[in-house]
Amino acid sequence: MSIKSFIPAKFNLPVLWFTDLTLPLLLKAVHNIDSIEVSKEDKKILSSLQNERLIYISNHPTTKEPPIAYNSANIMNSRFYYMAAREVFSWGAGFVGDFIQSIGAFSVLAGAPDRESLKAAREILASKSGKLVLFPEGEPTSGMNDTLLPFQPGVSQLGFWGLEDALKADPNAKIHLVLTFVKYRINASIDWMQKDIDQSLTRMEERLGISKTGKDIVHRFLSVGKRMIEREEREYGLHIEADKLEDFDYRLGRMRHAILDNIADKAKIPKWEKEANAIEKLRKILSTLELVVIGTPDPKGELPSLEMATWARKAAIKAYDFISIQTNYIKELPSAERLYEFLSRYENEIFGETRNRPQKAYVRLTQPFLINDYYDRYKTDKKKTVEELTNRLKAEMETLMNEEIQKSTPLFPSNYIF
Repeated sequence: MSIKSFIPAKFNLPVLWFTDLTLPLLLKAVHNIDSIEVSKEDKKILSSLQNERLIYISNHPTTKEPPIAYNSANIMNSRFYYMAAREVFSWGAGFVGDFIQSIGAFSVLAGAPDRESLKAAREILASKSGKLVLFPEGEPTSGMNDTLLPFQPGVSQLGFWGLEDALKADPNAKIHLVLTFVKYRINASIDWMQKDIDQSLTRMEERLGISKTGKDIVHRFLSVGKRMIEREEREYGLHIEADKLEDFDYRLGRMRHAILDNIADKAKIPKWEKEANAIEKLRKILSTLELVVIGTPDPKGELPSLEMATWARKAAIKAYDFISIQTNYIKELPSAERLYEFLSRYENEIFGETRNRPQKAYVRLTQPFLINDYYDRYKTDKKKTVEELTNRLKAEMETLMNEEIQKSTPLFPSNYIF
C-alpha cells in the first residue's frame, strides 16, 4: 500500500527570491559557512547545462549539502528539485518543511514503498529541462567528509526510469549526470585551530579525569575516546577480554552493535537482522521510527509507540556517534577537518552540545555524461547495468574525494607533545 503522507514540491517565487538573496547569510547563520568556492571551469560546466535535463549528484556527509546544491542551481541560473527525507518536513514545528517545499523539495520515506515520491521524481526527469538533486549515500549522514558510505543503486535505477519516461514524449530526450564533491575546510588560522582543539580537549580531560601530559594530539583523542567507551561498556554490561583492552576499534564495534541491538529489542523493531552491519542496522531503526513519527497506519501493531520511538531516537544518536568514530581516520591523517569531526562527536557525547566552527565549502565537479550512454545495455540487462552505473558514480566521486584529501596536512607537527 502506498504511503499517503507524501509532500510535493511547490515552488514559491517570493520564497525563492528571498533565498537567492540571503543564501550566504543563511549559510553563515545556520552552518557557519563563510563561502562556497567553485572554480571558473566548473561554473562554466554548470552554466552550460541550464536548459538540459539532469541529475545532480553529491556526497552527503552532513546536512549542509542541499543548500550547497541550491548555490549550484543559482550558478546555473536554474531551479533544482530535491528529494528529502519525510521527517525533515516536520522539523521546527513544520516551518522547515514549509520552507524547503517552497524551494523545490519533496518528501521520500526511506524503507517504504513510497510510490508518490518515485512518481514525482520520474515526472521531474521526464519534463523538459527537469533537474533533480540526489544523494546516493542516503541517510544517515556519516559526519566524515573524507569517506563515502555505500552508494544506493536506487539513484541509477531512477535515472533509467526517468529516461524511459522522457523518451516516450521525446525520442531525442537526454539526461545528464553531474557528480559533485563538497569538501569543507576550517576557515581559521593554524594557531587558532590548535588552541581551540587544545582547550576543548582539556575540558574533556578534566571532566573525565585524564592527563594530557606527554601525549601527542592523536593519543589525546584516543584517551578521551577510550574513557567514553569504558563508561558505556559499564552501562551496557559489556565484558572485554584482557587481550582486547587495547583494541579500540574492536571495542567501538562491540559498543555500537550493543546500543543498536538494545534499541531494536526494546522498540521491537520488525525484521531485525542481528548480523547486519552497523549502518544497515541504524538505517533500519531510523526508517522504522520515521514511520511512527509521521503517523503511518499500523493495523498489525508492528511499530513501536510514539513514546518508545522518541526514546529510541535519542539512543540512536548515541549509536551514531560511536559509528562515526574510526581511529585510523585520525591516525593516518590528523588534519584540522578530521580532528574537528571527532571533536564534535566527543563534545556532543560529553557536554551534550557542540558548535560549528567557521568553514569554507569547496565544490568539485566531474565531467558530466549522459545516462543515455548506458541505455542500450540497460534494456538488455537491467540489474547488471544499474550496478555498473552505480560503480562508476562511486569511483568518480572517490577520485574527487581522494584529490581533496591529498590537499590536507596534519594540523599539529608530528613531534608536538603536550
